[in-house]
Amino acid sequence: MKYFAGLILLVMSGTAWPQSQVSLPGVSINMGQGADLVDTMQLMALFTVLTLAPAILILCTCFTRIIVVLAFTRQALGTQNMPPNQLLVGLAIFLSVFVMRDTGVYIYDHAVSPYLEKKITSTVAIKEIEFSLRQFMGKQVRKSDIALFYDITGAAAPKTIDEVPIHFLIPAFIISELKTSFQMGFLLYIPFLILDMVVASVLMAMGMMMLPPVIVSFPFKLLLFVLVDGWQLVTGAILRSFNI
Repeated sequence: MKYFAGLILLVMSGTAWPQSQVSLPGVSINMGQGADLVDTMQLMALFTVLTLAPAILILCTCFTRIIVVLAFTRQALGTQNMPPNQLLVGLAIFLSVFVMRDTGVYIYDHAVSPYLEKKITSTVAIKEIEFSLRQFMGKQVRKSDIALFYDITGAAAPKTIDEVPIHFLIPAFIISELKTSFQMGFLLYIPFLILDMVVASVLMAMGMMMLPPVIVSFPFKLLLFVLVDGWQLVTGAILRSFNI
């Protein structure tokens, strides 16, 4: 116990140990010292935008429609957690990269690369990114969804899609994506619902009322999905819905 107590005192004392030879990297941020205050505020604004990057990537791209349709497909099959969420999210990410390729190339050529080469400022880069995303969202959004926000605020309706403010366009785009994905999900449910009804009718005719129809229809759902190459059909329907 004495040795243990002495060891604790040595650890707690700053002079008992020699100075470490390992130097750790440090970060120093000067607010208004040696830099223009405007540049500092722009840097803080850039950090704020970066914190919103996950929401932008999820809600301002095709990711929303893809992940919802894939989730509906899994529910229609009745496979519970198979495929797992990680696999569906990974597939949705790579399909989103495929759909958003042209938008991503434009952002890199007109925003990221010039900014890294210090040819443009962060403000111009953000405007270029916003312009590229607006072009994509403008092709997918419904006019009725945009009109909803103008009706609520009482603002004058714009003449073109380019005149719609970004804080109107983004929620309208999200609503449009959810509506489209739910429509596709409904169409996915129809063949599996018919199969459930057929199996339930056969079981009722055989007098097997205590046997849940879902248990019997589940292997037939999987067989039907595999025979028609369901994942290829679903993926093709999702990609074609974006008119790429």
